[in-house]
Amino acid sequence: MSKSDAAAAKEQRLAAKLRENLKRRKDQARARAARDDAPAPEADTVKKP
Repeated sequence: MSKSDAAAAKEQRLAAKLRENLKRRKDQARARAARDDAPAPEADTVKKP
């Protein structure tokens, strides 16, 4: 494996890691947005005797 092949392989690995990281961060942002959009549970919904 020549230096250019090794550099290309490293670049491909880094690109794949960046794509995975971006996907994970987008999923986290979507989950946060969905959680923020959901109505908060009311604290006084349970009636105490």
